[in-house]
Amino acid sequence: MPILDLSPGDQTITVSGDTDLLDVYAALPTGLYPPFPPVELPGGVGGLVARGGFGQAFFFGAEVLGVAFRAPSGRVVRAGGRTVKNVQGYDLTRPFVGSFGALGEALEVTLRLRPGLVLRHVAAPGALAALPDTAARFAWEHAGHVHLLHFGHAREVEQSVGRLLSAQDVTGHADLRPLFPDGVGVGEGGSLRDRRFGWVNGGNVPAMPALFGKLAASL
Repeated sequence: MPILDLSPGDQTITVSGDTDLLDVYAALPTGLYPPFPPVELPGGVGGLVARGGFGQAFFFGAEVLGVAFRAPSGRVVRAGGRTVKNVQGYDLTRPFVGSFGALGEALEVTLRLRPGLVLRHVAAPGALAALPDTAARFAWEHAGHVHLLHFGHAREVEQSVGRLLSAQDVTGHADLRPLFPDGVGVGEGGSLRDRRFGWVNGGNVPAMPALFGKLAASL
């Protein structure tokens, strides 16, 4: 079972790295949400964390509380978790988020969950670059449409997504994996992008700083 631990009281969930994103949504009780929109992308939760999230308008690294990963050397490293007490040494959770596989493969991931009374997902023709100011938690562009998604109190949600003109409510979940038969890469020319990158088929990743390369080699 890919859901390893769910704690609604602590608002955390721990899953295996290969857990599908929509399986996380299906496992959660009403009113709790993960730090990603209800779309399916290659690589499951582990792939999402390695890419630094998708579509978010907040610091994704703060939503990843812990990760266990297999480093290129084969060593299994555990960093962070639901609670951190008497921590010594370096916290490798933040460096792992957005490392695009340089530090290894995620085996387990602990995510922070956030509460919300209402969730609304809208889309309208347009480009992300022309998006009006919005407080929506998630924004992305796919196939010539801008998507906004927010959860919280009803008034807050309406203020966050209501400024997208000609928007239509979106129901259901989108499986975007067919766009990436060879994996998710960074680049221009694809039909999917968020505020950070254009996402394209293939394994193109951002250049790794030299210091980060030294960290990867030391694990």
